Amino acid sequence: MSVQTITVKEDEDGLRLDRWFKARFPALSFDHLQKLVRTGQVRVDGARAKTQTRLEAGQAIRVPPLKLEDEEGKPRPPKPRSEDERFLRELILFEDKDVMVLNKPAGLAVQGGPGTIRHIDGLMESMRDAEGQKPRLVHRLDKDTAGCLVIAKTRLAAAALAKTFRSRSARKIYWALVAGVPKPKQGRISTYLAKDAGADGNERMRVARHGEKDASHAVTYYTLVENAAQRVAWLSLKPVTGRTHQLRAHTDHIGHPIIGDPKYFNKENWEVPGGIQHKLHLLARRIVIPHPRGSGVIDVTAPLPPHMQQSWNLLGFDASRYDPIEEAPEE
Repeated sequence: MSVQTITVKEDEDGLRLDRWFKARFPALSFDHLQKLVRTGQVRVDGARAKTQTRLEAGQAIRVPPLKLEDEEGKPRPPKPRSEDERFLRELILFEDKDVMVLNKPAGLAVQGGPGTIRHIDGLMESMRDAEGQKPRLVHRLDKDTAGCLVIAKTRLAAAALAKTFRSRSARKIYWALVAGVPKPKQGRISTYLAKDAGADGNERMRVARHGEKDASHAVTYYTLVENAAQRVAWLSLKPVTGRTHQLRAHTDHIGHPIIGDPKYFNKENWEVPGGIQHKLHLLARRIVIPHPRGSGVIDVTAPLPPHMQQSWNLLGFDASRYDPIEEAPEE
C-alpha cells in the first residue's frame, strides 16, 4: 500500500483521528496507529496530529503505508452475506445511501437487555460497510410491537434523524386492536406518565399527576376505523410525544386496552374472540420523516404482521380502507 491522501467526509465531522482510522481500516492495530502518529507519518492538513485530534469535514488526512493485522496489505475480497444480514435485508421496506426503514417483526427486541441475546442492534453488526460503519438506531419500538423502524446508515443521517425525533418532526401512525369501542369515536388523550416498577419488578407506565417527580407529558390522538359487534375495535393512533409504552398505557387509560398486551390488558372476565392470537396487536403502521439531507420526505408503510392479518381476516376488516387519523392534528 502506498501513501494515500483521504478527505474527511461530511458524516465523519467531529470524529477523533483514532476512531476515523478504526472505521476506515478495521484491521489496523491501535499500537501501530500510535507509532505512525507519534513519528509524524500521519498528517492532518499537512500538520502533525494526535490520536485524539477531532477531525473536520474537508480536511485531508495523509495515510502512510499501513501494516494491517489480517490483510498483509492486500485488499480483502467482499465477504459473503451472513445469515444475519440476509435476515435484515428481507425486512427492508425502504433504503437509500443514508437511511433504512425495517419492518420489525413482533417479538424481536430492538436493543439488548437482561436475557435478550438476539436483537436488531446486535444483528446490524453484520451490515458494517466497507469503511467499518455500522447502521445506527435512531428510534425504538417495544419488543412486541411490529412495523416501521428507522435506521441511520451514516453518522450524518444519525445526527439529523435524532434531531427530527427530538423535535417531534416525525409523523407516526400506529394501528391497534382494542377491547370494546371507544366513545367518542375520535379523541385526544393527554396525561402524565411515570415509570412504575410494580410488585413483580415488571416495569410499566402509570398515569401520574402533573408535577409528580419523573412524570412526562404524553399526548395521543386516536380514531375508530372499524369495529366488530361492539366487541373489539380497530383504532388508528397518532402519538404526538414518544413516551415509553405510551400507546399501550393510553388505550388502557381510556378503558380500551390493546388485545394481547401482557402488561396493560387486565379486563376481568373478558375473553378474546376465538381465533385471535394472544399476541400484542400493535403495529407501527406508517412513518413520515424529512430526509436527513433535506431532499424531500421518506414516507413508509408497513404491512400487518401475520397475527394481526389473521385477526383482520377473522373480523372482516379491510386493511386497504381509508385511515381517518390522517385528519388528526400534529400536536
